[in-house]
Amino acid sequence: MESYIHIGRIVASFGLKGEVIVQHALGKKTAFKDVKVLFVEEQKGSYLPYFIESSKAKDHDEMYVKLEGIDTKESAARISTRNVWLKDADFRKLAGKTSPISLLGYTVITDEDENLGPVEEVIEQPHQVLLRLTLDGNEALIPLHEETLDGIDHEKKVIHVVLPDGLLDIYRGQ
Repeated sequence: MESYIHIGRIVASFGLKGEVIVQHALGKKTAFKDVKVLFVEEQKGSYLPYFIESSKAKDHDEMYVKLEGIDTKESAARISTRNVWLKDADFRKLAGKTSPISLLGYTVITDEDENLGPVEEVIEQPHQVLLRLTLDGNEALIPLHEETLDGIDHEKKVIHVVLPDGLLDIYRGQ
């Protein structure tokens, strides 16, 4: 099954020809170069493919995108505020290497060599990043900041963390 990565959302229509502004978390000023399809979440869990006619970087976290079949300001407004997704392979081509979202799929390992599993979601907050993963069947949020991050091995796709005593017990119900 194809896996999709949530990269942001459509925040507004732009101009009169159906362009939209996509706010993204790719971590760098970019456009959808070599990406043919953007998936728009029309309903929860339902991703409709839209072919990309053109895209242009606006700034560090926004870009202008023209989608096939969206030709008026009104049709662009209809899909505004919707979440947007990319296929995993397209996401990997675009994500900035230093952006937190590029850690999706990496394995989290504690200082005691315990494998906590893969990162399922990256939640960016003002002073830290939270990594969401499943631990013993429960959702767990692992804080990532200068005190907990021990290192990242991009080649092996591993994040080494030093966690406060008792943090994992909360998620394990002990």
